Amino acid sequence: MATRRSDRIAGEQAALRRVATLVARAAAPEEVFAAVAEEAGQLLGVDHSWMTRYDPDGAASLVATWSSTGAAAPAGTRLSLGGRNVRTVVFETGRPARIDNSTDATGLVADLAPGFGYGVAVGVPVSVEGRLWGAMVVASSQGEPLPADSEARLAGFTELVAAAIANSQARVELRWFAGEQAALRRVATLVARAAAPEEVFAAVAEEAGQLLGADHSWMTRYDPDGAARLVATWSSTGAAVPAGTRLSPGGRNVYTLVFQTGCPARIDSSTGTSGPECDIASELGVRSAVGVPVSVEGRLWGVLVVSCTHEEPLPADTEARLAGFSELAATALANAEAQTELAASRARIVTTADTARRRIERNLHDGAQQHLVSLALQLRAVQLTAPSGASELMRQLDEVAAGLVEVQEELREIARGLHPAILAECGLHSAMKELARRSAVPVRLDVRVEGRLDEPVETAAYYVVAEALTNAAKHAHATTAEVHVAAGEGVLHVRVRDDGRGGADVTRGSGLTGLNDRAEALGGRMALHSPRGEGTTLQVQLPVEQVRPTAAGAAGTGPAKRVHEVPPWSCSL
Repeated sequence: MATRRSDRIAGEQAALRRVATLVARAAAPEEVFAAVAEEAGQLLGVDHSWMTRYDPDGAASLVATWSSTGAAAPAGTRLSLGGRNVRTVVFETGRPARIDNSTDATGLVADLAPGFGYGVAVGVPVSVEGRLWGAMVVASSQGEPLPADSEARLAGFTELVAAAIANSQARVELRWFAGEQAALRRVATLVARAAAPEEVFAAVAEEAGQLLGADHSWMTRYDPDGAARLVATWSSTGAAVPAGTRLSPGGRNVYTLVFQTGCPARIDSSTGTSGPECDIASELGVRSAVGVPVSVEGRLWGVLVVSCTHEEPLPADTEARLAGFSELAATALANAEAQTELAASRARIVTTADTARRRIERNLHDGAQQHLVSLALQLRAVQLTAPSGASELMRQLDEVAAGLVEVQEELREIARGLHPAILAECGLHSAMKELARRSAVPVRLDVRVEGRLDEPVETAAYYVVAEALTNAAKHAHATTAEVHVAAGEGVLHVRVRDDGRGGADVTRGSGLTGLNDRAEALGGRMALHSPRGEGTTLQVQLPVEQVRPTAAGAAGTGPAKRVHEVPPWSCSL
């Protein structure tokens, strides 16, 4: 008797050890299920053994079967719960259950019993992390009830099954987490480098759709009337709805639900849905969808939607997983709005400064300069009335007159630096020639601009060239300079190159910093290349709208290309 008990324990431990080995080497759950069904069936000497999973819809699915008779029910068989049978009792109570007489059993499982030749059965629950997952069932065709310790002996196998399932879920969740973090990181990288919102939207739609295994994914913006407009779409089927599609408001669909509530929404069945979105969804075969709001600074902006064509609803955590992507989309929008506001603010500052410069220049010309001219004329009149022989008085008056002329010239230079009148009156070409004429170093001038550009663009180009030529003479000690100005394909290109000593640096707080700020305020960019001992090249690109033609014969008009060799102080207009 003791020997038989010892052999049984040894056999049981060997069976458990074989299953535990599979669990330890992270075998697939299906492989563990099959091993458990076979090991438990053989160990308990029964005719049939099954591993059963409880489905969310209240049914049970066979995930592994074994039979000593060859009449096993196939894995994948779905059984409705109900009646009095071990699967239903375990599901309802979460505790072990047994049927010691087939005449006491009812329900679909009982109906199957005669076909597989069993009359008694024992089932024990399989729980994973405190949640009922399924049941382990053994059955026999013998009329005698199964041994009283069958439930206890099965418990060891179910614990191994639970461990295998938990390990598998942990691995899946880890892969999910790693994949999710990688996807979020790719989108976050776009946001960090200030990519255009459209690029971020497209990435969000694709990354979210692929991560969740969806068939379709859409980024949608709400219009003021509640209509939805697609700004990015992705599809695993190749049947993506085109961006720009507008969906009218109303009906029962995720777009309308999110708009009305400001909260995530889901449709788990196409039954009962309505609205324009549902017509499109029907054409695509969509059966379920989840949408999460995209809000910018507390304001509902749009919705991120994923949808599937299969019958099973999207996972319960879909809303939470989508939230990370919607937050990145909202950040991209907020950044874009902030950049737009910053650019507009900087442009306003530049415009205000230029307006102030023009006002000061005009006041100097119409006020102080004219006053000086008047004083000079009065002085000359006094000189004419001076008595003959008053040589010392005439000498002093001549000195005052010369001083007035010098002050006039200084004011004229100041006014020209504040805002060049020639730029406003004659255009960029004439202004460039004036800068080249006044330059302290010889300038090779190449201007390829016809007509007039917007005033802020012409002003920026003027100051770029003025600052570069001043630096070439004052700091770089250059002997020659080249100025190239050309407009084409919506961009004004300005390049100034000198042969000076180089070493210019935008970060040192020089006038180059102001030029860079001015260029960026207009939506342009500046590049500086100034290696020591190799000269300096300053390049600026400014966006321009359509060039305005200039009246025939006006200053600044002419052929598209004008190249001038301009030595200092030698060229007149």
